[in-house]
Amino acid sequence: MTRICVAGGTGQVGREVVRQAVDAGHEVAVLSRHPRSADTDGYVQGAEYFRADVTTGEGLAAALTGADVVIDCLEGRSGKALKDFADGGARLLAAAQDTGVAKAVMLSIINCDRSNYGFYRSRAAKEHVYEQSGLETVVVRATQFHSLLATMFAAGSKIRIIPVVKGARFQPISAAEVAAALLETALEPPSGTRHRVRTIGGPEIRDMAELALVWKRVSGSRGRLVRLPLPGAMGKYLRNGLNLVPEERHGQETFEGWLAKNADSL
Repeated sequence: MTRICVAGGTGQVGREVVRQAVDAGHEVAVLSRHPRSADTDGYVQGAEYFRADVTTGEGLAAALTGADVVIDCLEGRSGKALKDFADGGARLLAAAQDTGVAKAVMLSIINCDRSNYGFYRSRAAKEHVYEQSGLETVVVRATQFHSLLATMFAAGSKIRIIPVVKGARFQPISAAEVAAALLETALEPPSGTRHRVRTIGGPEIRDMAELALVWKRVSGSRGRLVRLPLPGAMGKYLRNGLNLVPEERHGQETFEGWLAKNADSL
């Protein structure tokens, strides 16, 4: 049995890692600024929750003590969390090394180092922190999640518009399959390589308009597909296909299959 510390274990992917690790019989410590309690959504019975903050270092040692590996699923989407994303990674790794953790696995985004988009730049900067760490580290880069597309389509549908970015294709993957890859990577025996990068993508590559039509059919939306240009760094990233990894079709769950499974919440 392995003791696993999941940083950001209350987020979309993190809670899946926690659930799968507990189901597999591992000891799991969850590190979060807002830890779950037994009466809240997302709480996983059998996991131990710790209040800790990578932006200050508070609580990290307690959460990491006794862990064999840490899986970093922190999101840092906006504000101070985004600004301090790489520094937070450095604090987490330093605390892990101080408490005797042998390995760290980080969730990242495919080709984040090839985009000037701020959110992606923060991931690339944190990847560099992991590369420089004294621990054995692995970065798992994933393509975009099914839920991202569903959220985008649903937001526009509220005003009867389903937005489609001109020239964009996607290779979406489920959060559960990304979590499984993170857990698998964390449990691998020592590789002898101090730092490496693993890339995973969804099972199929489809035009965004095709995916929008699938979402419209499953959700019952009456919105109209509208093709829109997307300027800036994110638009360039998508038009250049940097969100795709055709050679790494890791996941099995298609967008249509994921929608069918989550139809009640669309």
